[in-house]
Amino acid sequence: MPRRRRARKVVEPPSFKGYRPYGTINGRREGRVELHYEEYEAIKLADYDLMNHQEASGIMDVSRATFARVYETARRKIAKALVEGKEIVSVYGNAHLENDWFECTDCKSKFTIPSELLDKSCPLCKSTSIKNILH
Repeated sequence: MPRRRRARKVVEPPSFKGYRPYGTINGRREGRVELHYEEYEAIKLADYDLMNHQEASGIMDVSRATFARVYETARRKIAKALVEGKEIVSVYGNAHLENDWFECTDCKSKFTIPSELLDKSCPLCKSTSIKNILH
């Protein structure tokens, strides 16, 4: 029986829910590719923040080899979506968020609230209609 997978640490959730291809050549393409939060984090750390795998694995609290596998999976999913004209959707996956993250149901912004603050409202639109992003 294989070991249980440890959740990978994600600093912040993706700022998008998904991407759709625009103007596919062969008509509408069916299907979608699910990009997990930890895969998004690996792409962000390695390609956007330009960290090497050792540094990025430390931030995600996984081994360098595990980081490399997550990163490779993310690259393949993104390549598949681009080549086959499929939608990319961000899903929770096997991750835990570093802090409590909330999403405003009115303006859709994502944010954290320090625990010492009693005011639980959106910092942008001041709405009290917020929901906790599970982790």
